[in-house]
Amino acid sequence: MCTVCGCSNPFLVHGQTLSHDEAHRLGLPHDHDLAHLPHSHHHGLGPAGVTVPGLSQTRLIQVETAILSKNDAIAQGNRRVLNALGVLALNLVSSPGSGKTTLLCKTIEALGDAPVAVIEGDQQTSNDADRIRATGTRAIQINTGKGCHLDARMVGQALDDLRPNPASYLFIENVGNLVCPAAFDLGEDAKVVILSVAEGEDKPLKYPDMFTAARLAILTKTDLAPHCDADLDAYESNLRRVNPRIEILRLSARTGDGMADWIGWLKKRLTEKRPPAGSPPHIAPSPARPQES
Repeated sequence: MCTVCGCSNPFLVHGQTLSHDEAHRLGLPHDHDLAHLPHSHHHGLGPAGVTVPGLSQTRLIQVETAILSKNDAIAQGNRRVLNALGVLALNLVSSPGSGKTTLLCKTIEALGDAPVAVIEGDQQTSNDADRIRATGTRAIQINTGKGCHLDARMVGQALDDLRPNPASYLFIENVGNLVCPAAFDLGEDAKVVILSVAEGEDKPLKYPDMFTAARLAILTKTDLAPHCDADLDAYESNLRRVNPRIEILRLSARTGDGMADWIGWLKKRLTEKRPPAGSPPHIAPSPARPQES
């Protein structure tokens, strides 16, 4: 089994079988994306959507169900706390380099005095959390090591330290990955998928789970569209092919175009949250704490 992604099917290159670890080290395409060396193979046709040697599709579904059920229970606890506080919690998901952190910094600036807290997820470094803290906003860095996504337990532990203000914004910047974060509820109000115009109009078709799970898609770096021959209408068409109900915004954090629509969306969502009733709930300490930098 691949230690990087958890997949199990080997590559066949010029008649030689390579493990996924070997393929990663050689920089070969990953089967989540291409897996066409030398032929196209589809390993997600069974009920479990994946194959692992020695495990039946039924057993794989049982394992996945157990993992997600435990995560969902913790996520519901996070959600109860956040709802009681009237906090709007958004899970920002994307591929690496889409511009999540830049958008967050510009968003914090545009929100002015509104209370904001941020949870940053990356495999390593505190670079993004440092950028957020430079704006004067509270941020906690979660380093996942070889993990490719945040889970509800990590977020719950971060909430212990953040203790977000009532009627505030909580932005959760997930690990850059368009696959695994789609399956993990963190207790958020909505997933917001960030898609830069340089990534290709077919991204929603290649990674449908993520775009199906998202409530809002933000097309970022629109100022680069003329230089990338990007067809923004094609982006929107493919997004709606995957998720007919998805909301879509176009913006450039660099030029500010479209930022007013994004801020308006945020403010409307916050007003839809019920105001906190009585005193803020006590957030019980978690048994373990996330790695902070």
